[in-house]
Parts: sequence; structure tokens; C-alpha cells
Amino acid sequence: METVIEIKNLTYLYPTGNKALDNLNLSVSKGERIAVVGPNGAGKSTFILHLNGILNGDGHIKVMDMDMEKGNLPRIRQKVGIVFQDPDHQLFSPTVFDDVAFGPINLGFSEKEVRDRVREALEEVGLSGFEERLPHRLSFGEKRRVSIASVLSMSPSILVLDEPSSSLDPRSRRELINLLKGFDITQIIVTHDLEMALELCKRVVVMDR
Repeated sequence: METVIEIKNLTYLYPTGNKALDNLNLSVSKGERIAVVGPNGAGKSTFILHLNGILNGDGHIKVMDMDMEKGNLPRIRQKVGIVFQDPDHQLFSPTVFDDVAFGPINLGFSEKEVRDRVREALEEVGLSGFEERLPHRLSFGEKRRVSIASVLSMSPSILVLDEPSSSLDPRSRRELINLLKGFDITQIIVTHDLEMALELCKRVVVMDR
């Protein structure tokens, strides 16, 4: 099976000197859906910020046959979409349309292509017709889905989600699980929700110390 992420001997030290990652090795195959679990402070969020070059530790990372280096970052960031734990850290525009369109606009797509991508991304997350809604007036579950749509609009090959089920009510959590089940792209899901991990993922990566 094709490998889409290859990490070898990844180590990361915070400026304070604390070691967040220590010789981490991981291979992820195309189409795989894996859960990353572990206690708070184990380095899970630090790990995923390395997957599109937001953080840069010691070691070797290859994504979609591209080495993690400065010249490849624009292409890697198009291929690896990260959905952060708090939607309010991801949604900053006056309307849902503007938030979902932000990525395609910055990739230089035409106005028609941007509109098509926004429409398709919102359809994928079950929010058709939400284009003119105000993000700050949405429910938390709707904000989560708009955050996912804002990543899907860039047609990533790999979707990375940080604690996607946190703060969701049972119905929104079930809708999210069903949504993720329907995506056929590679997914890396950082979570404390072990029942969700069991339902969604065939492989679990445990991080601790």
C-alpha cells in the first residue's frame, strides 16, 4: 500500500528545553484512518503541527513523496489539512462562505472555482445553504463542520483532526462520526474519545512520554 506519511526519528524541544517528542517514528498508508491517543502533555498536538511544517523538529518527515522542507511547504500544506480543536481558532471571517473560500482564494483559483469548491465542501459536511450565515452565531457542532469544510475546500489528501469530538453533544458527536466515516481520504485523528477511535479506526497510535 502507498505510504503518504513517513516520519523517522522526529524529536522536538520546546524553547524552554522540555522535550515534547523523542525519536518518534510512524508510517501512514494512503486511505488509512488512524487514531492518536495518549495523556495530556504527551506531545500529540505538537506532533500534528509537524505534519504541514508549522513546527520543525529534528528528524525526517516525508509527505506524499515530498521532503518536509521550505520549498515544498506550500504544496504540503495544500495536501495536509489540519482541523484544530477549537473552531474559533480556525473561523475568523464575517460569513461561512468567506471562511470556506479563504484557502481556495489564496491558492489562486478563479471566482467560479472558488464558489464551486465552497458549495461542494459545505455539501460534504451537510451545511448546504449556510454560505451567508455568521460563524459566531452557529452552534459548536456547526462551527466544527464549517472548520472541516474550510479544509476540504482545498481538496487535501490527508485530513488531520485535533480532538474533533470534544465539547460536542451526543447528537453532534454521532453526526461527526458518520461524517468522518464517509470521507475516503487518509485521516489522522487525535482524540481522548476511545469509543470513537474504536468505531472509526483500524489502528491506534499511543503516545506517552
